[in-house]
Order: sequence, then structure tokens, then C-alpha cells
Amino acid sequence: MPPEGKERKSRLVGSGDIDVSFEFFPPKSEKMEENLWAAIRRLEPLAPEFVSVTYGAGGSTRERTHNTVARIVRETALRPAAHLTCVEATKSEVEAVAQAYQDAGVRHVVALRGDPAGGVGSAYQPHPDGFANAAELVEGLKKVGNFEISVAGYPEKHPDSPSLKADMDNLKAKVDAGADRIITQFGFDNTHFLRFLERARAAGIWIPITPGIVPIHNFRQVAGFAVRSGATVPAWLARRFEGLDDDVATSHLVAVAVATEQVMDLVDEGVKSFHFYTLNRPDLVYAICHLLGLRPLKAKPLEARKSAVSA
Repeated sequence: MPPEGKERKSRLVGSGDIDVSFEFFPPKSEKMEENLWAAIRRLEPLAPEFVSVTYGAGGSTRERTHNTVARIVRETALRPAAHLTCVEATKSEVEAVAQAYQDAGVRHVVALRGDPAGGVGSAYQPHPDGFANAAELVEGLKKVGNFEISVAGYPEKHPDSPSLKADMDNLKAKVDAGADRIITQFGFDNTHFLRFLERARAAGIWIPITPGIVPIHNFRQVAGFAVRSGATVPAWLARRFEGLDDDVATSHLVAVAVATEQVMDLVDEGVKSFHFYTLNRPDLVYAICHLLGLRPLKAKPLEARKSAVSA
């Protein structure tokens, strides 16, 4: 997004101009499961290109992710993408999870190295019998099934990468291994994304690159996420939320305006696909999509909707 005061075109994006996708995280409790499915049902009528479900190390997280994507396949017309990481797992364990996804009807995987088991900031140690990185994971997944595979990109580079060049070399390795799409870490300054896009094309990366957008439901919390992921929080953005710590309603109105402006600026630059990190909070995302010109599809029987999605 440009600094405050930059003149820009003011227009409504038509519903046929852009594609959106949504990311959810699996529930940890019965109440969170209710909230998750309320979020899915709220956003389903917007007919996203796909919805992704996050994944972490450990058997319980894997099971929750699998159960969520399997239920999405059974009960909705949405096309789910299941996250899969290398962390603390052997190759055979990861392949078994991928096969379970395929058996459940999931055909899209988001392949990630994953955060270190010791948490963000600690050194990453691959499992001795596992995939060393996301490029190896992509190559392994292609052997399990004909998955569509999305991978992560970092406009301001991954925190573990020593340089922008090293980070781009790693991204190119994932693409060469068979990745079909790049979804970027969220950011707030569109200049970083556009420069990243230029570097990727210069490196010979021609698959679709989709920017990640996060609606700021809580500025302090999201700013903390950004710092840990290596994303810049511009001073002008902090000023927009200044004094709103105890004013949730106004903060959310500002969040919708900020994210909508960011997307429309990127549309002006020719970007047509956007991935929203919903944090299982659908109302902000729904409002942003409405302002972008997206409108809910009229309800149809499940099988008819699935046929339309598959066509």
C-alpha cells in the first residue's frame, strides 16, 4: 500500500475481475470448531478459488487438519487445500498423510518446511529420515499423487534466509521441484510484493504468485505476527490504528478500509488473485470482499455446486 496522501484511482472492482482464496486454522476445542464452521459457512457463498487449512507438527494437529479438510470435501462445494510440513516427521509419515488426503478427495496441498519444533527463532533441524526442506517435500508429494501444490514466498525474505538472493534460490528450487502456485506471507507495503514479483520473474519463475492479505482484527497481535515473520509494519499503518486499542468497532472499520485499499492498489498494478488469512474471523474478510465487488452466489444443492466447482 502507498504512503498516506498518494493519489490513486477510486473504483469498484467487478466480481469477475479477481479471484480470492481463504485460509483457516483447525479447531482445538468444540467451541472453536463451531466458530470455524460458522466462518466457513459465512465465506462459502463468495465462491473462493480454494480454501486452505493450516497444519503444525504433532499428531493431534495433523488429525485436526485432516478431519477439517475431509469434512469440507463432504459437506461443502469448496475446494480445500491441506497444509503439510516437514517438521518432526519421517518421509514415510508425511507420505502417509498425503495419501490420506488423496483418499479423502483432497487434490491440493500447501507444502511448507514449517517452523522449527523449538519455535520461531530457534534453529531448524530436519528429521534425519525426513524431507530436509519444502523443495524436497514438493518432489515427494508429486510421487504420491497428482496434487496441485502451492508453496510459500516471502516478499521481504524468510527470516532464516541470509539474503534475498538465497531466498529466491530456495523459491526457485521449490518451483523446479513441481510447485504450481506461490502464496506469499502477508505484508502491508505493496512495494515489497511488487519488487518480489519482479525478482521472481527475473529468476525464471512464471507460475502464479498470489499475495497474502491479513485483515488487522487486533493491531498489536498482527504486528507481533509480522515481526516474527519478517514483515515490515509501516509507521503510517501504526498511525491509522493509534488510539484504538479499546475501540474494537472502529478498529475493525479501519482494518476493512486498509485491506480493501491494499487490494485495490494491487489490482491497479495488474494483480488478480488474493489469499486472505482469515484467522477464523470471517466478518472482516466478508466486508472486504463486498467492497471489492464480490457477491454471494445463490444457494444451490450441494451436488450441483460441486459439479460447478469441478467443471
